[in-house]
Amino acid sequence: MSERQLHCDTCGSSQPFEAPPCVDGHGADCPELACTGCGAAIVTFIIHAPRRAMRRRKTVQHRAA
Repeated sequence: MSERQLHCDTCGSSQPFEAPPCVDGHGADCPELACTGCGAAIVTFIIHAPRRAMRRRKTVQHRAA
């Protein structure tokens, strides 16, 4: 079981969270975590936002008035 220090809303403070044995085969990277203080469960995940294509801006030339 891996352990992380996260904020628990139920306990109202920073508590150690641990990943219980994962039946889905995630191993140590299991997104399910449980607070060791009160047992509240959370699911964590990481969102990878797609990168925007780099666009070149056209140079705008201003004329003197």
